[in-house]
Parts: sequence; C-alpha cells; structure tokens
Amino acid sequence: MKIYNVTDPEFTNYGRIIEGYEEEKKQIMEALRDKTPIPEGTDYVAEEPALQSLPATDVITNSLFGGSPMQFGWCNGHNTKLNCLEYHRSSEINMGSTDFILLLAKREEIVDHKIDSSKVKAFLCPKGVMIEVYATALHYAPCQASKDSGFQVLVGLPKGTNVGKPDFKPANTEDTLLTATNKWLLAHEESSEAKGGAVVGITGVNIDIAGDLN
Repeated sequence: MKIYNVTDPEFTNYGRIIEGYEEEKKQIMEALRDKTPIPEGTDYVAEEPALQSLPATDVITNSLFGGSPMQFGWCNGHNTKLNCLEYHRSSEINMGSTDFILLLAKREEIVDHKIDSSKVKAFLCPKGVMIEVYATALHYAPCQASKDSGFQVLVGLPKGTNVGKPDFKPANTEDTLLTATNKWLLAHEESSEAKGGAVVGITGVNIDIAGDLN
C-alpha cells in the first residue's frame, strides 16, 4: 500500500498540518512520552489527567476549538490493521511522540452506509507534527510506522466524545452506527468490534500494512 506523508497535497482532502505552538507541542510530546504507556495491543483513554492539566492544552483549546470545552487523551500501542472507520461531528487533533500512520477515507465515499476498503489511503505523520483531521474524514486507531515500533498519539476532541452512549431509539440507519457519544462506526466483518455487535459497513479486504513497513 502506498503510504503518503501528511505534507503531501493528497492530505488536504482529509486534514491539515497545524503550524506554530512549538512550546505547547513540546509539553504534550513530553507528557505522552513520559506518562502514557505503549501496550502490546491498542488502548485508548478519552481524557488523560497528565495531558488535560498541561498549560499547553488550555492554549490549544482556546485557539483551535474557539474556547469550546475539549478533552485530551491518547491512543497508544501496536497496530497495523484497518478494522474499522469512525467519524465525529467535529474535527480531531492528533500528534505523536512517535511517528504514526493513519488510515483515512472520506465520508462522501460512504454509499448506503457502506464503504469499500479500496477507498482508504495511508498517511505518515512524523512525530511532533500536529494535525487536524477533519470531521469529513473517516479514521480509526493509528498504525505504527515501522515493524518494531509502537505509537503514542494525542487525541483531542470536544469534551464528552467517546464517553458513554446516548440512550435513544434509532430513527434511521445512521443512528445504528452510533457506538459512543459523537462516534459513528463502520466495522469490517473480521474486526473484534463487528464480533461485538458493531455494524459491518466496510467491504473488501481488512487492510494490513505490516508488509509495507520497514
């Protein structure tokens, strides 16, 4: 699979690089590196006190989300597979203390609540580069950037995202994709999420970039 870089023009369809904030980026990278684990699998924490308490996160909240309440957590570990694609009604802020790869597609490529995995593109994000992943971009857990590395990735989202799940009666098909607050999910049939009851909405192969890594 071709792996683009977030500096390539192809990334502009999915997100953007956030310039500036060098001191804030340094604080966040140090906290990620020193205070969050790298598990053998993949783990996600929606709100991490070691990140949430940083002066840097106040600055980012005020500038990037216009002062709207945000939560700062992480997604760390080891992964090379697609498994699922999710979207929010909001952008997501990512930055790694390590290089990492995102597997991305576009919401407009969903047809009848399904998307073929051939629509997915891979993007390398070098450590220390902060990006905004647009609300129109489908994404999921990061992938490691080399065979022997793991990843540590900041996840900045509106407060309450991915925490709990609204209790309501679905009125349409999209409602059935809601798996947590502000999180709509399409699963591949081979994924653990699908086995756990998530809606199967990814057709084609379950992408694995292990063979594309050095």
